[in-house]
Amino acid sequence: MCESSGIQVWSWAELRRRTSRRAIEARVREGDLRRVRRGVYAAATACARVVDAAEHGGSLGCETAARHLGIWVLDDETLHVWVRADRHHHSGASRECTCIRHWDADADAAPSTFAMPSVPRILLQIYRCRGAEAFFVALESARRQGLISRQGLRRLSDAMDHRGRDLIDFSRADADSGLESLVRLRVRPFGWTVRTQAQIVGTGFVDLLIDDWLIVETDGKANHDAESHRHRDLVRDATAAAWGHVSLRFDYAMVIHDWDLVERALVAIMALRP
Repeated sequence: MCESSGIQVWSWAELRRRTSRRAIEARVREGDLRRVRRGVYAAATACARVVDAAEHGGSLGCETAARHLGIWVLDDETLHVWVRADRHHHSGASRECTCIRHWDADADAAPSTFAMPSVPRILLQIYRCRGAEAFFVALESARRQGLISRQGLRRLSDAMDHRGRDLIDFSRADADSGLESLVRLRVRPFGWTVRTQAQIVGTGFVDLLIDDWLIVETDGKANHDAESHRHRDLVRDATAAAWGHVSLRFDYAMVIHDWDLVERALVAIMALRP
């Protein structure tokens, strides 16, 4: 997530509507404003990715835009640029441009030249570009943070195919992380009852509870190897076991890069349930 507020990139015309030519030139000399390319300027504090997109002739789009807003996304460092119909892609910034360009319209986008698309549009771009899983984790993250309204969900649903609408119906607003969302989506075909952020007597809230028996905890990228964290986790697992629950823990790398092992472990344990 970018730490700077707003987009902080403007066309020359937008700047001139707000201030004089002399004032703009003074800000450039003082380093408060810098020229991105001809007719495009950015504040010194502007997010680097926002500036990159403007240099390429557009705004942040797809997963790059989602990450800028703090929406949980799968690993993808590729720059996604939303290029409006009346603009051109500028590859002069890099002779070997690897950015992914999204040429689509968004009636709900802000009128500013370099404003990002709306959250429903961002999610639609993710679905079309990155697939169902990437879309689902971003959707649940956006819902969790209140970044998409019911009206926005309806507009998004209207633009989706059958598979996309099914994912919207299956989505929830209480998933605490993208890993939880991903696990819940991937185990859906097994028909298990999966609760997120379920409260266990004596243990507290757990990430996932399958068939009211198996606890699944997903650890994100943050370091959980500290002795205090490990002790806390062991106490939680022991307490849950005392109440008849079995616990499995998977870290980010296992869920993202070694799902076959995670799935085999879940299926094997679930086959032993009372």
